[in-house]
Amino acid sequence: MNYAGLHRMLGLTATVAALSGLYVGCNAHTNGSSPESGTSAPLELKYRAVLGIPDYLEVPSVPSFNPPTPEKIALGRKLFYEERLSGNQSQSCSSCHLQQFAFADDKKTPTGSTGSVLRRNSPGLANAFYHSTLTWAHNGLLVLEDQLQVPIRSDNPVELGVSDGNVTDVLARFDNDAAYTQMFRDAFPDSPSGATVEKIIFALATFCRTLASADSPYDRFLRGDKTALTEQQRRGAALFNGERLECFHCHSGVNLTTSYRDFNTTDGTVRYPFFNNGLYNIDGDGSYPVQDQGLYDVTLNRADRGRFRPPSLRNVALTAPYMHDGSIPTLVDVVKHYAAGGRLIESGPFAGDGRVSPLKSGLVRGFLISDDEASDVVAFLESLTDQTFVSNPAFSDPSPEP
Repeated sequence: MNYAGLHRMLGLTATVAALSGLYVGCNAHTNGSSPESGTSAPLELKYRAVLGIPDYLEVPSVPSFNPPTPEKIALGRKLFYEERLSGNQSQSCSSCHLQQFAFADDKKTPTGSTGSVLRRNSPGLANAFYHSTLTWAHNGLLVLEDQLQVPIRSDNPVELGVSDGNVTDVLARFDNDAAYTQMFRDAFPDSPSGATVEKIIFALATFCRTLASADSPYDRFLRGDKTALTEQQRRGAALFNGERLECFHCHSGVNLTTSYRDFNTTDGTVRYPFFNNGLYNIDGDGSYPVQDQGLYDVTLNRADRGRFRPPSLRNVALTAPYMHDGSIPTLVDVVKHYAAGGRLIESGPFAGDGRVSPLKSGLVRGFLISDDEASDVVAFLESLTDQTFVSNPAFSDPSPEP
């Protein structure tokens, strides 16, 4: 479907240019075609089949060192729900990424296995394989295999709490389990060793690449079901993709974020977006709370204070509360934040006027919006909820199965 067709279907007042990237089809890559497309097509088809990616979505970018197999997916799925993967056997990946919340959770920020309160909100994992960078604010974590080191091995704060001091004991739990021994052997048949941290990460990354979400009412509407969206949701879509609100500048494409790559994206065309949205402006110099200044904590470039990756908005109605620190409770409040052009905090340790932050993105300018229009935008965002995804048994805990 071309974008002019989408424009007519939605009845939007936004320009066709504003609509480009709403939905990625077979010819809407970031880069056009890969120079290796003639030889990679069979591999792309293989990966689509193994990962179970629908025909109307692009195949994820997959590093050559970790090709997907059904056996890796099965192992990764089981490990995702395995509490024995944490140092003290109290938590799993699913403790902070619950399927009913689109693999996010309902907390401002989660708590790690040893009681440490994490500083960032748990992001949803739907289509996380499309992000060009992983985590809220890191320009060096470009593949899931790198990102998964963080929750497993991090010690500040502790998440799953696998450390140099306990890693041998953690791996022995799997080597001493006959079922896991067989699963590791099946997933990595060319390796003579048993469980390793690398194998665990490779299996988890492969499972995460199956977490495709594209059956929301919005998706069905774009695929031709004209009854899938209500009139209110259509009005909200027009506002979302219009120049007055400008939401689409950061939240466009198949994953509703400009942070995107897929199997056919060439390296020179990948975008790595990070934005300061005026959430804080401590002392009037653009600073965020010292415990988390976003990309600055990686780059130490003061211009990067408060810059975070724009999250995917898929299933966003299920992933409250919002922002990197969970400090905005509802979607209506999110709309009001952007309408104000930033957040004013009048007192307390984080006092400051984000609306006048010198580091705030120029796209966060504020806008006039009525209560009815705000409700329309929220209704559109609710149309991004994929009930098939959150109930898909292929993504659920396999333990109860025979």
